[in-house]
Amino acid sequence: MTAEHVYSESNYKFWWFQLLGWFGLATVTFLSITAWADDIELAHVAHTLLQSFLGLIISTPLRSIYDRIWPLSIVRRFAISAVMVIFSSALWTAIRLETFMWMSGERGLWSDFGEWYFASFFVFLCWTALYYSSKYYLLQQFEHDQLLAAGARARKEQIKRFRAEAAAKEAELKMLRYQLNPHFLFNTLNAIKALVVLDDGAKAQKMIQHLSEFLRYSLDNDSVDDVTLAQEVEALMLYLDIEKTRFGNRLKLDFDLCDDSLPALLPGLILQPLIENSLKYAIAPSEGGGTIRVASTIREGRLHLELSDTGAGFQGIDLVSKMSSGRGVGLRNTLERLEIHYDHNYSFDVSDNVPSGVIISITIPLTFSEKNAQTTTYMDA
Repeated sequence: MTAEHVYSESNYKFWWFQLLGWFGLATVTFLSITAWADDIELAHVAHTLLQSFLGLIISTPLRSIYDRIWPLSIVRRFAISAVMVIFSSALWTAIRLETFMWMSGERGLWSDFGEWYFASFFVFLCWTALYYSSKYYLLQQFEHDQLLAAGARARKEQIKRFRAEAAAKEAELKMLRYQLNPHFLFNTLNAIKALVVLDDGAKAQKMIQHLSEFLRYSLDNDSVDDVTLAQEVEALMLYLDIEKTRFGNRLKLDFDLCDDSLPALLPGLILQPLIENSLKYAIAPSEGGGTIRVASTIREGRLHLELSDTGAGFQGIDLVSKMSSGRGVGLRNTLERLEIHYDHNYSFDVSDNVPSGVIISITIPLTFSEKNAQTTTYMDA
């Protein structure tokens, strides 16, 4: 509700109550005095209507005066209002008396001025009290509407801010997701190149075929939406098919996935860069290869994921320095995606495996989609 609307509404209500109030006063005066005294003469009835009309005229300027003194202190406002009530009552009383004597032919009624004035004073006092009450009410209603409008605007701005933050978060997640593809392609193409140099065309062709299948899967699932653990492992198997072409029997896989955890949701391809690191730093340097193990459990209402390998481990390498120096893209990407996705409500721990290798443990909130994905059991490969 705007100020103009409030003024228009108050103006309409003022004239409505003015007419209703003074006409009501004429009716009450007629019923309580004229009709009660059984003195229904034309002059008395006409005077009853005339005095109400005169009261309407005299009271109308009070509105402008009261509006002008509204900003003053309550003491000054009360004092000026009291003076206006006294003056208006006296003016109305004098005009009422004079017109009554003129219309009825009676004389010598000025001695009853005090009695007439008391009634006039009461009428204008009530008029003033009602006017201030209605003004307070309209102002409170206006302020209430302003507060509601301000709250609605604040909620609207908050929704806009949430949408902007969500859009920024989605854009950042997409950027991190897209960062995986060139990183992964770089390593895979290097492997294919090595097979070509070794004149192993069959393996290179097979790896290219698996690469095509993985990229097709990646394009078909090109979204920042969460996937189920079952879907994540399905993508991992497409990726590992590529690597098994490269490493053959040197790469051993061990999946130990809790059936209840397979429908749980997590960011898509969150494990692939970690496995890629294990292949690069644990399997590739070892002549005998090694084992990569992926396990999942549900504990205390959270999803726990564990990825381990049997490589050489850190051997004194500072993981933080490795990530900050530009290497360790997979680890850094995974951490950034977890941070954006869960906002500190996760854990990511890296420790030494026994007797050798690395263990990466991830704990995230346990959530499920409305439609659980089909579960598949992955045995040792």
